[in-house]
Amino acid sequence: MKKYYSFIILSVFTIVSCSIKLDPINYGSDGCHFCSMTIVDKQHAAEIVTDKGKSFKFDASECMMNHIKSIDQTTISMFLVNDFNQPGTLIDATEATFLISKNIPSPMGAYLSAFKSKEAAETIQSLNEGELYTWEALSFMFKKDR
Repeated sequence: MKKYYSFIILSVFTIVSCSIKLDPINYGSDGCHFCSMTIVDKQHAAEIVTDKGKSFKFDASECMMNHIKSIDQTTISMFLVNDFNQPGTLIDATEATFLISKNIPSPMGAYLSAFKSKEAAETIQSLNEGELYTWEALSFMFKKDR
């Protein structure tokens, strides 16, 4: 009976310790994994979390997009970006709608912003012009052009 309880406790500990979760960005102190700039912009930051739970933080979505060109993306559990309309709130990048607008600067000059919904992106697009992209289209563009 004692062995049974020990096994259960050890199993629960193992499952909990291997959980995959995002590591909140500490704006003003965390550095970008790609360009080493300090992350300060709460509208454009991004993060990836590997299958092993390791987090990589970026000062801009374009830094994340450039970084993932050089890694095995099948090892990534989460791709996250800040929602432009909710600064500091990370959302699933694969579900986001992206806007590239010369009227909305981003930290590394790609003018790339992310939105939780297509409708929110279209609202900002109507005020600032630009082109909308899905995760798939943006990924293809970064692989091809950069």
